[in-house]
Amino acid sequence: MLSGFDFRDWLLANDPALSRLRVASRVTLTIALSFGALLAINYLLVPLPTASYGLGIVLSIEGGVAVRDKGGMPQLITRLLGCLASIVVVGIAASLEAYRYVSDCVFLLVIFLAASARVFGARGHAVGMFAFTSYFMGAYFRPPLAELPLVAIGPVVSALIGHLVRSVVLADDWRRDLLRSLESVRGRINQILFKIAALSAHGRFLETDRPELNQLEERLKEVVLMAESFIPRPPSGVLDAATEPAGELAIRLFDAHLAAETAIVLSAQSLPSFEMVHAIIEGDVIQAPKVVDGAQAETIQALARLGEARSDLSRTIELGYATGFAEIAAVTETAASAENPDFSLSNPLIRSALQITLASAIAMTLGLALSRERWFWAVLASFLVFTNTNSRGDTAMKALQRSVGTLFGISIGLGLATLLNEQMAAALVVTGISIFLAFYFLQTSYATMTFFVSIALCLVYGMIGSLTVDLLLLRIEETALGAAAGTLVAFLVFPARTRGALDVVLAKWYAALQEMLAAASAGEPSNALIVRSQKLDAAYRDLTAAARPLGSTWSIVTKPGHIRQTLAIFLAATYWARIMAKNHDAAAAGADGQALIDADLARITTVAKRGSECFFVDSRNHSGGRHLPLSNAGARLGAEMIGVTLDRLYPDA
Repeated sequence: MLSGFDFRDWLLANDPALSRLRVASRVTLTIALSFGALLAINYLLVPLPTASYGLGIVLSIEGGVAVRDKGGMPQLITRLLGCLASIVVVGIAASLEAYRYVSDCVFLLVIFLAASARVFGARGHAVGMFAFTSYFMGAYFRPPLAELPLVAIGPVVSALIGHLVRSVVLADDWRRDLLRSLESVRGRINQILFKIAALSAHGRFLETDRPELNQLEERLKEVVLMAESFIPRPPSGVLDAATEPAGELAIRLFDAHLAAETAIVLSAQSLPSFEMVHAIIEGDVIQAPKVVDGAQAETIQALARLGEARSDLSRTIELGYATGFAEIAAVTETAASAENPDFSLSNPLIRSALQITLASAIAMTLGLALSRERWFWAVLASFLVFTNTNSRGDTAMKALQRSVGTLFGISIGLGLATLLNEQMAAALVVTGISIFLAFYFLQTSYATMTFFVSIALCLVYGMIGSLTVDLLLLRIEETALGAAAGTLVAFLVFPARTRGALDVVLAKWYAALQEMLAAASAGEPSNALIVRSQKLDAAYRDLTAAARPLGSTWSIVTKPGHIRQTLAIFLAATYWARIMAKNHDAAAAGADGQALIDADLARITTVAKRGSECFFVDSRNHSGGRHLPLSNAGARLGAEMIGVTLDRLYPDA
């Protein structure tokens, strides 16, 4: 049985900044408080219709996961706009109740508008989700139009309580989250050093040891990306490591990951002595052996670099506790200029909206063939399988996960509902736990989230006396139909090939880097190279904008992803190009410096041919030779690090 310390250690290992715990707690607490408030209004003030409870609970969930604005007031505005959208669409659903076919067509229009609203950013996405779920609930409960004022109480109560929970009870604090994640980075570096020390003590490295080290490196990468995501950004989202403390911290994190990765690779090739690793763990001054071969020298330097990176992190953590990251927080963010929304078919968000609408129409048709009353489940499944996906393969996997999670969740939920029949208190507790676990695992496993949501629904059906085997079988069938419709449309209509625009801006980035290196090779002065490095900075900003559609505009909680990992590589290469430009001295470069530049130019030619493939390949398994430059500072280090960084785009090439 886990002790309290063991449980906390396990929790931090799996959720370093406790963001998953916080989101799950917010959703669960908001649902409980909203339901309690609506019950109090029902008994003390005025009886409420069932639709008010349904909307209050569902919008408590949406408010917890879809509202992603930064700052309390923007979040409140988004919630109130969502409430307004909710009341409007429920009113439309109620007024069209007598015209079912018209109502169904209007539902498809609402779906298209809700999905298209993502072109307006995070607020548009949140309001769109409020509108979609509200029309869904309005068409499901069919409240009379005269009850609309009472129905509206549900969304308003959930919005106000959700804001209170988010802003006061379980408020965001980027300083706290950044400190926790930096401490986790340091802890995972220690785990890597402990493992290398254990291998050194045994005096051998076996292939069976490699998977554990790779797993440690992967876990370090995840928490590095998580820490990087908590660093405040300017409105453009681009960190400038040359002028901003935030950018310096981002590069420091990237270098720590690179140093750890290098130490793992080189230690596997040539194990250091136990005494050497122990000295680094203890933070002692390293005394290099007088006689070592080349491979051993590189391993020692790699471990020394990792020790330095850990020390830098420790100083950053101490400074964070002492000043609250005052330098980073002191930067005043200017308002970002509003971009004109793009509603053309060249925008992948609009193409996705058309896909979602068509899939929903197919799901609606097939769902109606099964049930005139429960076809909404098919539409819901077809809508949700497109969330957080970047390709048709992602959509197919999401559809499978939803179907499997629903099947197993209903199987377990039916047993629990039967076991807890007529035990209302126990059923409520288990329902609350299921909801909490569903949103705790949302970030890591969509199937697990669906599993626990299905259990919660079974328990709710049991408590209201609607639970039957036929009803649960119908839910499985409707969910499978909706998932199949989403998959079919994803493969046949606008199949996601999102590389075109990214290939164009990547070609510009490679060209800018190639131009700067060619100028260095030609002996141009440092000030000329700096001008070219500024062109590279601009190309990187364009790259981040082009890669944004590949990232998750539907993301719920901060989740480290391959897109940001790859962008971090380009950020680091841009940074080291700037270092090289600043310190370049053609007269002092010599033949070795020229060879490094030539090697970098050759790398660019090779990787540029592969375009945006680096954003889609699996780069978790690293292999190969030396990863660490042997230089200490200046232009030579910049040239070497450019090569090292570009090699990380395709580590197994």
